[in-house]
Amino acid sequence: MPYSSQTEAAIVDALRSAGALTISLVAIKDGAIVGHVAFSPVTINGETNGWYGLGPVSVWPDEQRKGIGHALIREGLSRLTELKAQGCIVLGRCGYYSRFGFVSDPELRYGDVPPEYFQRLCFTDIVPKGEVAFHPGFHVA
Repeated sequence: MPYSSQTEAAIVDALRSAGALTISLVAIKDGAIVGHVAFSPVTINGETNGWYGLGPVSVWPDEQRKGIGHALIREGLSRLTELKAQGCIVLGRCGYYSRFGFVSDPELRYGDVPPEYFQRLCFTDIVPKGEVAFHPGFHVA
């Protein structure tokens, strides 16, 4: 995507090296990897509380808009519920992620990111409030 920082592979490598990659799924077509999604723990107000971040998500450009990313995200969310996760957060386009049930919530913040781009999906009745932090692996150069 034009807005990508092109650091997705480095982020996944950093998460994997730190043992912070809770779920890592790939899509394979004709023996080649064409998509990947990662889920890793986040903290809210400095506490680990069963919440995870979705991302990065990547699909090879000529394979986009074919449902690969959608299938990877759905499977990852399903696996999070099997792990008894409390919920998941994502930083991205609300029009895309709302189809999975993500909603913007101004009570849950990530720095100065506008609330409409920072979304949550609760797997329980507990709705967190506060500042979210991703694993330091997201801050690769």
